[in-house]
Amino acid sequence: MLRVAGRRLYSLSWRSGHTSSAASVSRNPFAAVDSPSDERAAPAGSFSLINSFPNHIRGFSSNAVAHGQFIDLMPDVPATVAAIKNPSSKIIYDEHNHERYPPGDPSKRAFAYFVLTGGRFVYASLARLLVLKLVLSMSASKDVLALASLEVDLSNIDPGTTVTVKWRGKPVFIRRRTEDDIKLANSIDVASLRDPEEDAVRVKNPEWLIVIGVCTHLGCIPLPNAGDFGGWFCPCHGSHYDISGRIRKGPAPFNLEVPTYSFMEENKLLIG
Repeated sequence: MLRVAGRRLYSLSWRSGHTSSAASVSRNPFAAVDSPSDERAAPAGSFSLINSFPNHIRGFSSNAVAHGQFIDLMPDVPATVAAIKNPSSKIIYDEHNHERYPPGDPSKRAFAYFVLTGGRFVYASLARLLVLKLVLSMSASKDVLALASLEVDLSNIDPGTTVTVKWRGKPVFIRRRTEDDIKLANSIDVASLRDPEEDAVRVKNPEWLIVIGVCTHLGCIPLPNAGDFGGWFCPCHGSHYDISGRIRKGPAPFNLEVPTYSFMEENKLLIG
């Protein structure tokens, strides 16, 4: 830009020495408009230099307008006014990017359908993914489902013995009762119990008694085959349970809880 400015200044100084005052005035279209009554003359070189120098400095970076049209404009004339009063056919506007199609043009209909359908498909996929993530986050994990149920083989349990298994982090007592145990459990007066409950309600098969091994007093684990009634005894606070898991003595308020269970086969038990 400095090199171009130097060339402009050099040509300007050369023009100022070889151009007359009358020629400069005739090329200035605003001379008669801006100062019609001012007839004072100036030296030829100084008039051309003063009038044309600001315009050269102001427009030396653009060659879109024909050279010589804005050489002798007065510096106080706005550029828009100068462009209106000095129209030029060399200013060409590129309008090939301003083409507009009417609404519903058939040539663009397929593209519009493709864009709309693709966008809706993406939105539907995102909604489906969010719903699946939400449902899976609320469902139980595999380790929880594995602990939800427990299969027990009953073929190895002898009559009159108790086996303890772990289910959902809690001990479960499985007792195989004898005929004497069943008769003893049914001979008790239910009305005299603290938590009245018949033995037939607590078992599905009279031979098998399944209860959760947690004392209903403070959550201790009772000892099997102990106590005053041949069932379970909690040594922490002295609660006694009978052969049906019912509270008979001590501070425990309720009988031992019976979990949800079912017999899958003759010797298969499913807890949970």
